[in-house]
Amino acid sequence: MTCSNCSIILPIKDQGLLKIRHSRVSLTPALEGLGMLSEQMKQEHWCEGNIVFRYDSRSQLEQLVNGLARLPQECLSRMQVVVTGLQHVEGFEEWLLFGQLQARLQHPDLVSIINNQNFTSHMQPIVDYKLNIIGFEFLLRPSQPDKSFQPFRLFEVAREAGLHAHLDRSARISAIEKSATCLPAGIKRFINFLPSTIYNPAYCLNHTFETIERLSMNTVDFVFEVVETEEIDDLNFLHQIFEQYRTRGVSVALDDVGAGYSTTELMNCLQPDYVKIDRSIIDGCHHNSDQKRQITGIVESAFRFGGQVLAEGVEQMEDFEFCRDAGVSLAQGYLFGKPEPTPPSNFILSRVV
Repeated sequence: MTCSNCSIILPIKDQGLLKIRHSRVSLTPALEGLGMLSEQMKQEHWCEGNIVFRYDSRSQLEQLVNGLARLPQECLSRMQVVVTGLQHVEGFEEWLLFGQLQARLQHPDLVSIINNQNFTSHMQPIVDYKLNIIGFEFLLRPSQPDKSFQPFRLFEVAREAGLHAHLDRSARISAIEKSATCLPAGIKRFINFLPSTIYNPAYCLNHTFETIERLSMNTVDFVFEVVETEEIDDLNFLHQIFEQYRTRGVSVALDDVGAGYSTTELMNCLQPDYVKIDRSIIDGCHHNSDQKRQITGIVESAFRFGGQVLAEGVEQMEDFEFCRDAGVSLAQGYLFGKPEPTPPSNFILSRVV
């Protein structure tokens, strides 16, 4: 089985063809109205109902795309495009929505980072109520100083460009591989994933399990966190993803509970193994009665289905002490360590002794 969302990213050549197709309407009148079917735009030919333009430079391709952007929105929303070389093999074409091609042309540096996997993972410690490190969360970071990026922005552009499934899978595998070089068995590895990038759990997650098996690691050491920037519409599908992880021995976590789309109702529905309370609720909680009530309510709900609760973004000892007394069993934040390329030296030494 193959999936276009997991395939390689085909490069945009400096000389080639831009093909256009639309599922519902003929684009010919609109293109003629913009003067885009003229000889000046180097129309190459018509091919099986597609309109095909030739371009001879990157700037000319950008001019073509800017011209197409003047079409009515009802045309653009359903229009598909593909960019190929002058000599290409049929069947290896990557059809994109028009907006995805626009994003790839507008952000070539970030697309290059995604394509070449110029990223690595930093590790932030997770501690128990005795302040012992029990695991690390793996967070995406640049691997080269001259190829800097903000992780949120990288995923934002990836989503606009139709590359978020590719990036999510690559980042997940990169984190697993990094953990194999830095951590001993028995230490939990918390790794983020976007459920919207998984189309067939049984197939899409194979890359994850194959990597763990290839590196002779134990699936029980892994916790995969649901991180989502859009509302989850299909909870049954998310349950399928959770089940796919759990049947292989992997635990699951719900991130940022209490903020955005990660509501307590979602937590009670999914019943994750780990519940991570959002930092906005943790910060300053020791002197805020509303935050205290929220934390206590989350702990009580998680206790009913057996989920472990983790406090995120802990920076003050007073906040940690309140959370610990309220029944929060794990914590993470600058109070215990910032994300770093390697585990702290005292952790490594304690594992050697």
